Amino acid sequence: MFKKYLIVFLISMVPLVELRGAIPYAVGFDLPLVPSYIVAVIGNMLPVPFIFLFGRKILEWGKDLRYVGGFFRWCLEKGEKAGAKLESKAGRGLYVALLLFVGIPLPGTGAWSGTLAASLLNMDFKKSVLYVTLGVVLAGVIMLAASLGVFGAISFLK
Repeated sequence: MFKKYLIVFLISMVPLVELRGAIPYAVGFDLPLVPSYIVAVIGNMLPVPFIFLFGRKILEWGKDLRYVGGFFRWCLEKGEKAGAKLESKAGRGLYVALLLFVGIPLPGTGAWSGTLAASLLNMDFKKSVLYVTLGVVLAGVIMLAASLGVFGAISFLK
């Protein structure tokens, strides 16, 4: 059982997959929902402070490197575009927009990209982490409901 929780934890830390992949994994393997949800949220949030504090610095440092520079530039451009789009649409509700950006499970959104965008926009660290956390909690609830619906429908068909 510990091994499956560890897998949930590790999946939720992976960029782009995050909690959106960890929750369906937990539901698919019939793990208890509440502990799985908590493990996935913690795993998804663990990289957030590091991304906020060091993500921009690492990308700026690496953008001119020979082999990985293109990827680092792509990440910077994606983060800056997402941040600018978020800022232009949100105005004064920037932190609520950050919560929704992270919380609505769509491709390219999530804790990693939301935190990087917050960092690139020089948003407040504590408020950003709080709103990203709330977004992760929301995404977890949405993914839990969707996973239960999909796996429930599959088991109904059997």
